[in-house]
Amino acid sequence: MKATISVVTLGVADVPRARAFYQALGWPLSGEPEDQVAFFRNAGAVLALYSLDGIAEEAGQTPAPPGSIRATLAMNVESRDGVDAALDEAVRAGGALLRPAQDRFWGGYSGYFADPDGHAWEVAYNPFWPIGDDGLPRLP
Repeated sequence: MKATISVVTLGVADVPRARAFYQALGWPLSGEPEDQVAFFRNAGAVLALYSLDGIAEEAGQTPAPPGSIRATLAMNVESRDGVDAALDEAVRAGGALLRPAQDRFWGGYSGYFADPDGHAWEVAYNPFWPIGDDGLPRLP
């Protein structure tokens, strides 16, 4: 199997609210706004927002209870200042700061925010992973 992630889908309580949050971050919406699904193009995989009930039904599961964290998403940036700026932008757009940026045991600097549905995002500067022209980290 080829190591690739083409789409990350987040189950959200309110697709229009979640869509507005990501649009406020400046992420480009693909297609026309819908009430049950939204897609965003970015430098990596496509981000999809799908209703909690819909995503659970498709996977044959029950929706995760509010406040549970099953995964974190991450965006790597080119500098410590970039981490602080991205966290500030997420909070201004309506997100919640989960953990302020700080030096990490692994040698980098990162913090966490949550989108309006509680999905945790890490914003990280990793001095060992330079950012390429495509905006993605270069792994050693």
